[in-house]
Amino acid sequence: MKIITKTGRTRDWRRAAVGLLLACSALASPAAAQTVSPFPPRSGSLPSLTDTTSSASATSPAVGTSAQQTTNAADATPAANPTDPNVATGSVPGNARLSDEEPRYEEDLNQPYEQPLDPGAEPLESQEQPREPVDPTGIRMGSFLLRPSVNNSIETERTKSNGTNTRRDYLSTAIRGTLSSDWSRHSLTVTGEGIFERNFHGGEDGIQPEGQVDADLRLDLADDTIAHITGGYRFSREENYDPNAVGGAATQPGVHEFNGGLSVERNLGKIRGMAAIDLSRASYTDAKLSDGTTVSMKDRNRTGIDGRLRLGYELSPALIPFVEVATGHTFYDLKRDSSGYARSSQSYAARTGVEFDLGEKLRGEIGAGYELVDYEDSRLKSVDAITFNGNAIWSPQRGTEVDLGLRTTVQDSTTPGQSGWVEYQLTAEVAHELRDNVVARLTGSTTLRDFPRGNGDETVWVAGAGLTWAINRYLDLTGDVEYERAEGGSSDNRIVRAGVGLTVKR
Repeated sequence: MKIITKTGRTRDWRRAAVGLLLACSALASPAAAQTVSPFPPRSGSLPSLTDTTSSASATSPAVGTSAQQTTNAADATPAANPTDPNVATGSVPGNARLSDEEPRYEEDLNQPYEQPLDPGAEPLESQEQPREPVDPTGIRMGSFLLRPSVNNSIETERTKSNGTNTRRDYLSTAIRGTLSSDWSRHSLTVTGEGIFERNFHGGEDGIQPEGQVDADLRLDLADDTIAHITGGYRFSREENYDPNAVGGAATQPGVHEFNGGLSVERNLGKIRGMAAIDLSRASYTDAKLSDGTTVSMKDRNRTGIDGRLRLGYELSPALIPFVEVATGHTFYDLKRDSSGYARSSQSYAARTGVEFDLGEKLRGEIGAGYELVDYEDSRLKSVDAITFNGNAIWSPQRGTEVDLGLRTTVQDSTTPGQSGWVEYQLTAEVAHELRDNVVARLTGSTTLRDFPRGNGDETVWVAGAGLTWAINRYLDLTGDVEYERAEGGSSDNRIVRAGVGLTVKR
């Protein structure tokens, strides 16, 4: 019989297709008629394109399938019960496997989910805190860590002194190191630096070797009591424009400085107390004149002892105002110097200020006071001054740090009839990270020397810039330039230095 549609087209080809599909359905096993979830298990991976196509062909109902065949397929497999544990395990009654493949897991979307889809953010206490960057360099030596570095640079220096121009080119080697302890209690830190110069143009004049070693032993005596034992040594050579420099000397005298101290700090509630005693020793080498003769500086050798008491009150963890008193005595090795003056002296000082700690942004202290130095020789007038002392570290933004310092000292003179002078010094250094491995520096300082009896003042200006490029963990490329000028009195000195070098560190 031939069926004609309203459009006049035949449907014989559709009847043949339906018959073919019915025959395939009758031959298929009942297990193949079970529905497969289109979602893979949570622990599995997404099905491949081939697997998806074959699964869809075996389980999708064919177009034109009768209701009777659908009923027979349903009778072959029991109806799924959401509460039946067999559904959760992907098995059928009687421990019969659906196939030899891995069991397929089904999920009833109508049942409540075991866990919330969004558990929410973790509490702040349980979140991992950001870790501070760790310096990978260093040499482990038992319970100590040594961080050494050696810098070799080629330098040039031009000096203009009272109308005379000189130039020298030299090699500079700077050896630096830090040794720090890794103890559970107490701590010891030792820092050292040595600079050696060798001229390859301009003769041997003007060489400025320097060396310094400092040690600090911190003892945690109790929860609120801390003691510091310090010691150090420093060698330097006096500048040609120093007020005590030997006029016309080819090589100025070198200065050996030794220092040591003991301080004890104790907190009593909001009261902050500190007592300290310091020892110092200065020893001078001979000066060398241009004609080869030497001038002894033994009459300048001296030893000093100072004591300090400090009391502060904690207004808040960020602000601690304090008051401080100090006294000291200076003993010269020789009773009288080469000019016949007894320069041993007694000093008295008092100051008040405030300590501040605003975290990483700003910390330090600032204070002002009064100091008096009285000399044994009645012909030497006492020197007194208003003093300003302090230091501050300011970080306006991440990667930028500003270090400021202010200091007032009283220096002894070697000029006959002159007791000494007051020296005010202001220093500043700015370090900024241009990149992770590039750091730029700007440095500057101003020193004002106030001489009594109208002898005039002297001002020293220093400005510098530097750049450090960390090529890798162990090698840095450095470049520096510096300008120094001393004016006032009868001297006018200008010095320009520039150099480039490599630093090897470990």
